Amino acid sequence: MGLGGEKTAGANGANPIPTGRVTAPGLEKLLYECFPVLDHGFVRVIDYMGDDSAIVQAARVSYGRGTRQFSEDSGLIRYLMRHRHSTPFEMCEIKFHVKLPIFVARQWIRHRMANVNEHSARYSVLDGEFYVPDPKHLAAQSGANRQGRGAVLEGAEALQILEWLRADAERCYDHYLAMLNEDSSGAKLHAKRKGLARELARMNLTLNTYTQWYWKIDLHNLLHFLGLRADPHAQHEIRAYAEAIMQTVSRWVPLAFAAFQDYRLSAATLSAPMLAVVRRMLAGETVAPAESRLSKREWAELMTVLGRAP
Repeated sequence: MGLGGEKTAGANGANPIPTGRVTAPGLEKLLYECFPVLDHGFVRVIDYMGDDSAIVQAARVSYGRGTRQFSEDSGLIRYLMRHRHSTPFEMCEIKFHVKLPIFVARQWIRHRMANVNEHSARYSVLDGEFYVPDPKHLAAQSGANRQGRGAVLEGAEALQILEWLRADAERCYDHYLAMLNEDSSGAKLHAKRKGLARELARMNLTLNTYTQWYWKIDLHNLLHFLGLRADPHAQHEIRAYAEAIMQTVSRWVPLAFAAFQDYRLSAATLSAPMLAVVRRMLAGETVAPAESRLSKREWAELMTVLGRAP
C-alpha cells in the first residue's frame, strides 16, 4: 500500500506526474498493460481509486493510517469479508478497458452495478475480428445441464464447425462493409452509392465479433462478479476474462483479495438442511440420502464439498 506523493501515469500512460492520493504500487506497475484474453481480446486497467487502506479507513470512519498495524488492517478486512459487510469495499473503484466478443458482453452486462461505455457501431465501423474457440473448448451440449457443455467435439465434426464459425463471421462482415459502402478504414467502396446507415448495417454482424468498452466498478460489486464468473461452472469465455481481472485485483488490494479467496472463492455455503446433515454425521450418525431431506443434486453438492463420493 503506497502513501501519497508517489508517481502515477498520465492519461495516456506517459509523462508520470506527482500525486497526493494513496496509490497501490503493485497496480501502478500494471496500468495500461494489456492482459491477452481468448484469441483477440484483452483486459487492461485504465484508472483506479483507493487500496486496502481505503477499506480500513471507511470501516473505522477515520483519517490516515494512524498507529494501526498491518496485521490489524488484515484482520479487520478479513472480518468484513467474513461477515459480508459491503460498504467499506465500495470505497475502492477501478476502471478497465476490455475487448471482448459481443456474446460475452451480453452475458457480462447482466452485472448492472457498474458504469459502461461501449464502442458504438452507430458511429464507427467495427473491426473484422471474430472469436473462434480453441478446439479443446469446442464441446457438445451437456445432457445434464441446459446451460453447460459436455464432451469435447473431435474429428471431422469439430473441423466443420470451426470452419462454419469462421466462414459465417467473415461473410457477414464482408456484407456489413458492402452495405455500408465502406472499407474498414471508412473509405468509400463505390463513389455513387450512399450505403446503409451504420446503426442498421451492424445488425448483420455475428455475435462472435469483437467489441470494446470501458467498465468502471467498485470493489464490492467487482468481487461479486468474480465470485460468479471465475467459478469453475462459469462459461469458459467469460471465466477467462475474470481470471485476467483477478491478476490485477490481487496487485491492487492484496489483503482484500486474500480474504476474498478464503471466504468467497474457495469457500462453500451450506443450506440449513445441509448443515443438519453435517451435524448428524459429526455426531457419528450414518445419514442416507433418502432421509437427508436433500434433493439428489443437493446431496451430490454436499458430498463434493465434504470430499466424499455422492
